[in-house]
Amino acid sequence: MSVKKEISGLDRAIKCAEMALDKKAYEVKILEIARLSSIADYLVIATGTSDKQVQAIAESVRTGLKPFGKPLDIEGMAEGKWVVIDYGDVLFHVFIEDLRRYYDLDGLWGAAPPVEIPEKFLWEVKKG
Repeated sequence: MSVKKEISGLDRAIKCAEMALDKKAYEVKILEIARLSSIADYLVIATGTSDKQVQAIAESVRTGLKPFGKPLDIEGMAEGKWVVIDYGDVLFHVFIEDLRRYYDLDGLWGAAPPVEIPEKFLWEVKKG
């Protein structure tokens, strides 16, 4: 039996971003929503270019966060268009591009302050 490691909500959100970026997700954002809503403390939003990439990103997050506990729920994995992983304190959303624009969670949560993602995880920065 493995023992679950403790992790803060902020660290969990950053870990979600790290795992998504590891699978070349783009437009990854962490928003601190604790003061705006009781549903979670952080919202992590990412985009994939295809249903297969969306599924791979979601699976990377799920397996990468396994040592820190199981998610409360996962929705949308079979379709791969919009996957939501609920960790209680963190909601992770990964969309195919069209759906991200359509549902516009970025705009809906526009009042939420962004959390900086450590540069070492930003694959787009490393290209140069």
